[in-house]
Amino acid sequence: MKIYIIRHGETSANVAGVFQGRLDTELLESGLALASSVGQALSDVRFDAAFASPLTRSQITARALLDASGNEDVPIEIDERLFEISVGQCEGKHFRPGECEVDEKYLHGYFDDPLHFDGFPEGESTREVCARTQDFLRELAQKDYESVLVSTHGFALRAMLNMVYDDPSDFWHGGVPLNCSVSIVDAHDGCFDLVGDDVVFYDQSQVSDWFSEH
Repeated sequence: MKIYIIRHGETSANVAGVFQGRLDTELLESGLALASSVGQALSDVRFDAAFASPLTRSQITARALLDASGNEDVPIEIDERLFEISVGQCEGKHFRPGECEVDEKYLHGYFDDPLHFDGFPEGESTREVCARTQDFLRELAQKDYESVLVSTHGFALRAMLNMVYDDPSDFWHGGVPLNCSVSIVDAHDGCFDLVGDDVVFYDQSQVSDWFSEH
């Protein structure tokens, strides 16, 4: 089974440097265009199934990709285990220097020491996000599919694949995945191999790495 795991397209909160968490933000036109570009690049893939988080930005990304790739007949199944990390009281707050509204100790835990991060006030810990997203991935791998699309979020994607990466001690795997970048996992006999690592199927100048500016 090949599992194509995509981070959602660009949103206004991404551009503004705001923690989204469970905020149900929608894609910008640029984010929708990125998802369609990825779909066109994957037009040779016939998806047997598609999964998305309950958040609108994740579902619209999946729908745009499926439609652009010729898989418009594939329904999207919603799975709560694909939710982005809950950031609790920090939902909607700015995190960039000069306009930051979040206590530095939480920023340090989230960005610099996520494996030991106990979460924002009233939010989830990294351990909790890893547990639910990896449970989803293991369960999915037991199904009889050849190609599957999974649309989720930056932190959730890194948490899910932490058990797949060669160096699980580097949670961010070099950084937050770009919007609409794709990780491709080959699942077989209970094992997972990363065969596509944060693949960008569009001109990278079309999107900014907003998190690198924290």
